[in-house]
This record gives sequence, C-alpha cells and structure tokens, in this order.
Amino acid sequence: MKKITAKHAASVFAVIVLTAALLAGCGASGTPQDGRAAPSESSGTKVNDILKRVMPAQMEDGAVKVAVVRNLTNSDHTRLFLSGCILEGTALGFQVDTFITDGDNARCQAVIAEVIEGDYDGIILSHGGGYTYDALLPAAAKGMKVVTFDSVPYKGGDIRNAILEGCTSTAQEDYMLAEQSLNSLVTYFSHAPVKVIRTWMGPDIPPMDRRAVVFDRFVAEGKIEEVSVIDPADYSDPRGGAEEALAAMLPDYPAGTVDAIWGSYDELAKGCLDALNAAGRDDIKIMSIDISDNNINMMLDNDDVWISTAAVDPKLIGIVNIRLLAAKFAGEDTPDTFNLDAQLIETSALDHSTNMSNIDRVVENWGREKGLFDHYPWMAELKALTYSY
Repeated sequence: MKKITAKHAASVFAVIVLTAALLAGCGASGTPQDGRAAPSESSGTKVNDILKRVMPAQMEDGAVKVAVVRNLTNSDHTRLFLSGCILEGTALGFQVDTFITDGDNARCQAVIAEVIEGDYDGIILSHGGGYTYDALLPAAAKGMKVVTFDSVPYKGGDIRNAILEGCTSTAQEDYMLAEQSLNSLVTYFSHAPVKVIRTWMGPDIPPMDRRAVVFDRFVAEGKIEEVSVIDPADYSDPRGGAEEALAAMLPDYPAGTVDAIWGSYDELAKGCLDALNAAGRDDIKIMSIDISDNNINMMLDNDDVWISTAAVDPKLIGIVNIRLLAAKFAGEDTPDTFNLDAQLIETSALDHSTNMSNIDRVVENWGREKGLFDHYPWMAELKALTYSY
C-alpha cells in the first residue's frame, strides 16, 4: 500500500492479514486450488492493455487501485462481502485493499481521509454514517470514483438531499428483508399479537432505520406487541452486547411471556441465542436478518429456536459494488442507487452439508450474479484473460 501514514499502521496490518486469509484459496504461486491456471505473463500484459484502453486515467501509474472500507466488525458477513470485492476486483485486474474499522465512526473517517490522501483510483465505503457525504466529498473532488453500501452519501446526512455527485449508493432491499423476516415470525405463531423482543442499533444507521419502519408497521397493525428492545451499548461488539442485555432481561420474562426475538442484524441474533442457551431457554424463537456459514451452523444446531432468516448473499454485494466501480472507471452510465433483492431462508430447508458455497441448492437463484452490471464488452474481455472464481 502506498502513502498510508504510520498512525494507521495497525489498520494496514489488519488489511494485509485479512486479504491474505481471503485469498488463501490460491496456492503460493497464485494458482487456484480447482486446478485452473493463473494468468500467464502474456495474459497479464493483455489485461493491462485492455485496462489502459478502457480506463486510461486510472492506469496512468500502471495499476487500477481500489480501497474498500468496511465500518463493521470482522464477522463472517464482513469476510464474505470483502471476498466478493477482492475476487471480482482481481478478476478485472485491479489491486484491491480492504480496511475494517469495527463500527468506530471516528476511525472510519480517519481511514477514509488516509485513503483519499493515497493513490487509490476508487473507494467503496460500507456502513458509513451521516458523515459519509462530507467524508467522501474530497474523494469526488479529487476525481476518485465512489460507491457506497448501506451508507448515507447524501448532503447533510439526509436522504432527501442531493447524493454525492458521481456516487452510486447500494443497499440490500431492507424493507423486503424486514417484511420477509417479520412475516415468517407472525405466521409461525397461531395467535396475535405475537410478543416480541426487538434487537436494534441506531438511530441513524440506514439499514436499521429502514427495517424499523416495517417493524413499526407490524406493531401498528396489531400483528406484533413489542415487549422490550435490545440495543447494545458497544457497537463494536454487537454480539457480546446483545448477549449481555438479554441475559440481564430474561429473569423478568418467564416462559410464556415472550414468543420471539427479532434479530434485525445477525450479530445481534447470535448474541441473543448465546444468552438463551446459557439460560437453558428454548421457549423463545428467533427470526433474523443476514446469513453466513456461522449463522447456518448455529441455525442447524439450534433448529428448535432459530427458525428463519432473510438475507442477501454478502459475497454478491461485494461483487456488485466492484462492478459498479469498474463501470465508473470505464465511463459507463451508472445509477445513483441500486438495491439487491432479499430471500427468506428457513432452517428446516437446511442440513449439515449446507454452506455459503452451495446454499443455492436449497434457495432458488441465490447469489445470482448474471445480469448485474456484467454486460460490458470490456469486462468480458478482461475475464476471458483472468482466472475466475
């Protein structure tokens, strides 16, 4: 990495370690483990020739460099998102560096500033707060291309205001995620209202705010009665905070007084499950949002408690964000916003052979990337010359 100052040396080290771990599927020589050959030297030259033709400004220094800043903890979901960014970026011939800032907004803004001072051509920001517009404005002014995920790239942190010029704001279909998850919850029980403990982080966390709109509607419609709310004090450890909060709360809610917990974010759901297991409670069910290998294992090991989850493939989110950034490099038209569709996953449909690599066997069209910003001729040219995943 270039031009990253000493004060963020720890962050840089974490980036190097994480990137190495994500790419561990390749051998020491760079050969994929499935036997396909890595690009030859001549193929590498052809890739550079295409990049110079399609993205001349970004290739002025000989390489297209992308920074991905993720302002969440290093969870399974984060690793899958980053793997999508890294693998798709590599397939396009880019250098992709990743930074994790653990939900620390001050640290996130500092890392963004360092990236902008560096020689990156583009930045992907995941889970930036109300400061997103101001933090990324110098990047846009410098000519860097910008894509955000679950962030607020709107002036003043207000989605009613103008979006950062040239930026594409991506998100999961959060209203759909909440709708699917909460429909699963209310239909599981034969009575109404269903008594629910809501997990929550916010306000001013865009995906959580959107999901809360749907939850509040279910309450207003009499489908749900909100018994209590779990909002961990330390957002850098949502799982631990949720476990601690629910453990303190459970003695006040004997069996029969709470039907379910709505895990509006999977780390919160996992913390709640930890607390239920520690207390020997299986009378309270969990319906959640988000999916990962760890989630699948926990769902299967606790299939009498964790009933379902609504999710978007986190790897696909990373892939789409990289493709959008690549399209911007190439001068293609890109939308101001793009949302990825959600799908419901019921624990009863899974088995112990299910993982994030083969979940499409039980969830139709899971991770379907065809047609999502992949129709550019230059992209096909690049991928024909690089090994893909």
